[in-house]
Amino acid sequence: MILRKQSLTAPWFVLALVTFAIHLLVNGGYGIFRDELYFIVCGRRLDWGYVDQPPLVPLIAAWSYAFSGDWLTGFRFLPALVLAATVALTADFARVLGGGRFAQSLAGLCALCCPSLLAQGVFLTTDLFQPITWLGLGYALVRLDQTKDQRWWLAIALIAAFSLWSKYAIIFFIVGLIPGLLLTPLRKSFAKPYIYLAAALALLLVLPNILWQANHHWPFLELGSAGVHGKNRVLSSAAFFGQQLLIIGPLLALVWIAGLWRMARHESWRAFPVAYLVLAVFFITQHGKAGYMMPIYPILFAGGALFWEELLKPVWARGLVAGLVALSGILLAPLAMPVLPEESYIAYADALGISPKATAGENLKLSRLPQHFADMHGWPEMAAKISAAFARLTPEERKHAIFYGDNYGEAAAVDVLAKGLPPARSGHNNYWLWGPGPDSAPVVIEIGGTREEHLRDFASVEQAGFLDDPYAMPYETNQPIWIERGFKHDLQKIWPRLKHYE
Repeated sequence: MILRKQSLTAPWFVLALVTFAIHLLVNGGYGIFRDELYFIVCGRRLDWGYVDQPPLVPLIAAWSYAFSGDWLTGFRFLPALVLAATVALTADFARVLGGGRFAQSLAGLCALCCPSLLAQGVFLTTDLFQPITWLGLGYALVRLDQTKDQRWWLAIALIAAFSLWSKYAIIFFIVGLIPGLLLTPLRKSFAKPYIYLAAALALLLVLPNILWQANHHWPFLELGSAGVHGKNRVLSSAAFFGQQLLIIGPLLALVWIAGLWRMARHESWRAFPVAYLVLAVFFITQHGKAGYMMPIYPILFAGGALFWEELLKPVWARGLVAGLVALSGILLAPLAMPVLPEESYIAYADALGISPKATAGENLKLSRLPQHFADMHGWPEMAAKISAAFARLTPEERKHAIFYGDNYGEAAAVDVLAKGLPPARSGHNNYWLWGPGPDSAPVVIEIGGTREEHLRDFASVEQAGFLDDPYAMPYETNQPIWIERGFKHDLQKIWPRLKHYE
């Protein structure tokens, strides 16, 4: 009973419970996110891989939607739970590093108050398991160093393999860790068999996905190339780290920068600062998004919390640091989670001087909302208007009509939210792999463009609606809906030209 009472007041438990409760309250705000719709469709067409992600998150998304339907809080139950676990593990990682109650509380509080992590608890996306698996890998490395038990490499293999089934990002972390490990006592592991057994085990566990990528000519590499060569914003080093400060929280820099310093000074932990440096150099030079660095910060929070615990002894000084972290979380939470009504959010962001472009990672025209909020708007209305356009067709036309989406968001919105329509088609990412379908599509329903543009490819074009959501991304609103008849081409023959992986 004593142990049980102690656990209920432990920093990891209290902070995880607070995190989970917050997300249960706010996760139903706004609407379903573009990528969530796409993952539901991918999960319904389960495969060993997809153009843009491994299959784990699509499978979870399809199951979650089957269980919860349009109840967003239920659909996003797992992101809330995983973030709560991430907060708990961050606090416990500080304990493993040697931190006391204050260090554990501060590390967990940083994870709770970090805007980028707060956002991860809202969306069911491929980033779902990244912070906790990167943190788990760091946890296992520290325990390996402390215990000298080489079997920890097998745990590392399992963590890495699980992470790779949700997203490929942990590969960059592992590559970044290797030069750092050579600077620590763990370099001795390279002369022992367990590290190589672990590599073989991880490779074996993810082999089906690797084979899928190989059989489809490595589409993920083509996708990454699109990001490097135009899709992603080109950020200078200053702009890249400026975005880091904003998405992690400016006041939290007090902790994670201290974590870099504290870990660099410890012979066995310096692999983490080295990995941070390698990742930053790579993502800056290869035009990666600032958010790609996000999963490493819980590790640095734990190191920084240890630094402040060692430095600050007075209770008031420790309370001041914790208070600044909490204040940062309170001020920036509305930027990460759907807490405020849209107009209130816009006014609040304006008051803070934060424009939608401040955290943008892609070269896109933006809404009055940042992209992660704008992409939670307009989908049910779009699906309803496409359904209405489809209902205007004659029974014979409906047999061969399709909706063609310019991107996977439009196509997935119709597939998930519209009722009674045939599967949508698109040349975007995995929709292109699913193909044009069996028909030549003499009747097409499409969004955007002008009548004159579409008359180049169709005998007649009729406007059947208009999208006008004021908060959606610009290319998804103030757009006409067209019914296009008499397609002048053979869809099967031109399908290869419609492919766009990005």
